[in-house]
Amino acid sequence: MGELLTLPLVSWDNGILMIGVFALVVVLLIAAVFMLMNSGKK
Repeated sequence: MGELLTLPLVSWDNGILMIGVFALVVVLLIAAVFMLMNSGKK
């Protein structure tokens, strides 16, 4: 985690874009995990 967070700090132009893409991927992963958990419990 720490290694990935230090990369965007090198250049803010690419950093903001990478943070946006990274946040989107994280949200999709969390949504997928919740769907798997809900389908597994039922």
